[in-house]
Amino acid sequence: MGTIRKTITLTDKQDGWIKAQIDAGNYTNDSEYIRDLIRREQERSAEINDIRAALIEGEASGEPRAFDAGAFKQRMLAAHG
Repeated sequence: MGTIRKTITLTDKQDGWIKAQIDAGNYTNDSEYIRDLIRREQERSAEINDIRAALIEGEASGEPRAFDAGAFKQRMLAAHG
């Protein structure tokens, strides 16, 4: 996997936060911290996309049916004790 060097601008507060994370031993350097933030954002975006797809699938599945919670509980008790 190739790498590309980027230059970013941070506020003093943001830089201090990153330095504190490194000093706490959570990361070894600035780049590792920023790459971790990007990976977490990629994972979060993928989860959101999965939820959106499930919602679309649910909406396309047809009209909702009435749900009787009491009857459901009785069926579960009968089936699973």
